[in-house]
Formats: sequence, C-alpha cells, structure tokens
Amino acid sequence: MAPKKILIILSDANAFTFTKTQGKQRGQEVEKPTGYFLMEVAKPLKQLLDSGYEVTFASPRGQKPHPDPKSESLLAFAGDFYERRVERELIERMKRDNGFDHPRSFKSINNAELDTFAGVFIPGGHGPLADLGDDPELGRILKLFHSRSKPTAALCHGPYAFLSTKYSGDKEFAYKGYKLTSWSDVEEHLVEKLLAGEIKKTEGSLRDEGAVMIEGSREKAGYITVDKEVVSGGNPMAATALGSQFVKMLSGKA
Repeated sequence: MAPKKILIILSDANAFTFTKTQGKQRGQEVEKPTGYFLMEVAKPLKQLLDSGYEVTFASPRGQKPHPDPKSESLLAFAGDFYERRVERELIERMKRDNGFDHPRSFKSINNAELDTFAGVFIPGGHGPLADLGDDPELGRILKLFHSRSKPTAALCHGPYAFLSTKYSGDKEFAYKGYKLTSWSDVEEHLVEKLLAGEIKKTEGSLRDEGAVMIEGSREKAGYITVDKEVVSGGNPMAATALGSQFVKMLSGKA
C-alpha cells in the first residue's frame, strides 16, 4: 500500500524584502511582514486530513511559522467569521497535535525518509520569496519527488520554491517545460502599486527558467493547472480546487 504521509513545506520568513520605487526611500530595500497565507494552508490541509493522510511540516531551519497578517483579516474571508474561525482552529490543532510550531528542518529529512512520503505540498503567502527559491536542501527534496513522479502541489507564491532545484544536484531546473500556474505578474504589479515598490516575480522567474506559465491575463479565480505529477494554482481562491485535485492524484484517481 502506498504511504499515507504528506510533506508540507513552509517558509521560516516573517517578512519579505522589496525595493522602493517612489518617495524618500526610493532605491532602498524595505521589509514587509509576511508568512504563510492562512486559507492556502488550511483548505488543502483539511482535505488531506479528511482523506486519511498524515502530515509533516518542514521548513528551511525548522523555525516557528508565521501567518501573513493579511491572510487572517476578515477581508481575506469576505467577511465570513465562521470560515476564518474554522481555519484558525485547524491550525491551532496542528500546533497542539502535529508540530506545526516546530517543523522539521529540511536537512533533518534524508532521502530514505523522503521516500516514505506520498506527496509534497507548498502553500503561498509572500514567504517563499524570502527563503525557498534558492534553498539547496529544498532543491534536493523536490528533485527526489520529481524523480519519483510523486504528486506535487504548489499554490500562489508556492511555485517559487521550484526554483530551488537549480541549487541542488545537477543544478538544472527540474520543471523546465512544465505547465504551471502561480501568483501572476499582473497580480504582483497590483501589490507593487500599493507598496510603491518592486517585488520578485513568481510567474516571470519561473518562465525565465523554462516553465510554460499559464499567465495571469488568462487566469480566473480558482484556476489550477495539472501537468504530469504537478498541480499548481494561482491565488488563494484556488486553494479548494488544488486540494481536491491533489487528493485525487495521491489516490491515483486523476
């Protein structure tokens, strides 16, 4: 029987850096609070748990993860108090019972243990821009899942982590030619206008390495893309659809 364990990749970052393009700070690097996006973790996580999977959380150095402050706002949940409460309670349960506040460090998980996992999931928030894209140990992890064709899910800024494969092994980008959807450059430009700054681009960076991006201009709320073992989604609205597809892929029904 295939293993019923899933590895969930989190960022250690509680801020990301962007460059100011206007005002007195123009040209300076500024930090903006960030972390994981609550619904991007919680919605697929609930589907995995409901389907009987065990989850293990991991991050670059095994530090306590932080939620993106915006992701806990009522605005993110369109004013739905109940939905926000349910997802907060799920994370609190993971803290009590599943080591969410003390994730495994990437280095602590060797290849033999990685083979016991059925799949890997990388949620977003701007955190991945800070410490996942160039992590050699994460590159090792993702290349192993890639080489085994094990289901791999990444959401919003999560696909930025795929760039880490350039820093491990043969130094080649493992997902060249893959069709992927991520937080789009169009969406990031809107954030840049609010911050009056320039931010690393997930979509553009992946395209530069040879991924075939399903662009933001063609995107709709909840859009996901499936190619080989990878399912990827563009924004928080895709969390439910991505979780559902990931579970189907894990069960061999997709």
